[in-house]
Amino acid sequence: MEFFTISLLNGVSYGLLLFMLSSGLTLIFSMMGVLNFAHASFYMVGAYLGYTVTKYVGFWPALVIAPLLVGVMGAMFEKYALRKVHHFGHVPELLITFGLSYIILELVQLVWGRSSVDYRVPAELSGPLFTLYGTQFPMYRGFMMLIAVLMLLAIGLLLTQTRIGLVIQAALTHPEMVEALGHNVPRVFMLVFGGGAALAGLAGVIGGNAFVTEPGMAATVGSIIFVVVVVGGMGSLAGAFLASLLIGVMQTFAVAIDTSWLSILGGMGVVITEATPGYALWKLKVNQVAPIMPYLLLVLMLVFRPRGLMGTREG
Repeated sequence: MEFFTISLLNGVSYGLLLFMLSSGLTLIFSMMGVLNFAHASFYMVGAYLGYTVTKYVGFWPALVIAPLLVGVMGAMFEKYALRKVHHFGHVPELLITFGLSYIILELVQLVWGRSSVDYRVPAELSGPLFTLYGTQFPMYRGFMMLIAVLMLLAIGLLLTQTRIGLVIQAALTHPEMVEALGHNVPRVFMLVFGGGAALAGLAGVIGGNAFVTEPGMAATVGSIIFVVVVVGGMGSLAGAFLASLLIGVMQTFAVAIDTSWLSILGGMGVVITEATPGYALWKLKVNQVAPIMPYLLLVLMLVFRPRGLMGTREG
């Protein structure tokens, strides 16, 4: 029971961080139809800016200043670069955001260096939140979970209960009608892209000190973000939330299980001998294959349910 409870808490907290990362990407895709390959790079920039701002004015101002700076960066990129290729289709959009990710990586290494920086959890959030079965659950993880839930509620309310949310959604499907009503559609898209980048920056400020802030952090989380978005359903915020929790819990439990598949299946009454095809694979421990499990889930989802858990688009 102790193993299950602690692993579940860790899995949910990791899953909520994945949601913080994927929410901005989901917002951009659902509103603009753009799959932003540089999204994880905005996360990395948010972490580095959070580290820098924290050094001078503290963590709490950094929690506001850094995401705003990343949001401005994203808005400027949409206005002066992405908008120029938008009418050429998805491939140029993918290529230009892919190129941006490498530009950001090189700039980060020029400014902050190639090694990790000493970005720490603030002292007021560094203690335990509670103790369960003798194991302390960090207060900062609880803070991360709270921010992720508030982010889900805020985005949902913004898109469904406010005038600007209705304009944003209408601009995607009926841009000419929205422009006829006096709204500036290009400006709406610029704000959406900037807002998505700001959400990634916020995740960077919060996640950068919980993990490691270094130039490889974007590559580490970049692929898993796309797994979340596809499994949840392209453009579905609720789907991204469910997929984040599913993948976070699944991977956390898998990492913690130091038992071979052979033993697990044997306990279920399934007999596997050396003559069984793929016997060497069944001998692997669960935690050895944990890194590939989200991608296996991605493949299965694309094969059997291309729309994802709650998506409205296929691909």
